[in-house]
Amino acid sequence: MAPSTPLPEIARETLSAPARPELTGGRRIGVLLSHGLTGNPTSMNPWGRYLADQGYAVEVPLLPGHGTTWEDANKTSFADWYGVINATFDRLRADVDAVVVGGLSMGGAIALRLAADRGDQVAGIVVVNPALASRRKDLLALPLLKHAVGGFPAIGNDIKKPGGNEYPYPKTPLKALHSFVQQWKPLIADLPRITQPLLVFRSVDDHVVDSSSVPIITREVSSRDVTERLLENSFHVATLDNDAPLIFEESAAFVARVTADVR
Repeated sequence: MAPSTPLPEIARETLSAPARPELTGGRRIGVLLSHGLTGNPTSMNPWGRYLADQGYAVEVPLLPGHGTTWEDANKTSFADWYGVINATFDRLRADVDAVVVGGLSMGGAIALRLAADRGDQVAGIVVVNPALASRRKDLLALPLLKHAVGGFPAIGNDIKKPGGNEYPYPKTPLKALHSFVQQWKPLIADLPRITQPLLVFRSVDDHVVDSSSVPIITREVSSRDVTERLLENSFHVATLDNDAPLIFEESAAFVARVTADVR
């Protein structure tokens, strides 16, 4: 089988913006955002640019195996993706006074994993349609399917707004997906370790991640400051959809609030 055509260069365009403390009352605050499985920074960059315009240092890295071909993703694992986010967090934290982490879909799960692991080094968490559970029974067959079939047709560009494009992979790489699914139980077990303020956005109509994840998160975390916001006019890739302005504005207000005491 011939390899698939690589995605356009835009799918590999990361975002790195410095802090502008003159806009944030002298505070140097960072935000680290992670895209999801089969996605790329395209889905996160508008959000990141909005936050950068508010004066926050923003990092939106490209996860290994993404932004090129779906076959490349099958050569990577959750450890590779988390390793990049963890290293980026360390670099960002060295330059600022506090860091808030966030993500879309699998990126939301990565943000939660980081918050559980790094404790009070993370000032707050913002997740959009996070994935750490599913009612899909076919996922039980992934240990066998990943060897028999490289990938399944993907549900990409799950965006209600006309013209939206996240430049997704045309297939879901099953080895990569299985690597992610294997992390769900350990992450759920560690959710009680999360005590940081948490803002959760969930699309009412999501054709990629079902509604099972968010109730688990809000029930199991130990955070006393938890807000869930329903997105009535967006599908899965809500950061590029009709409710994107709401996500951008409310997340910026959240970052300002949870870092207000940082000096």
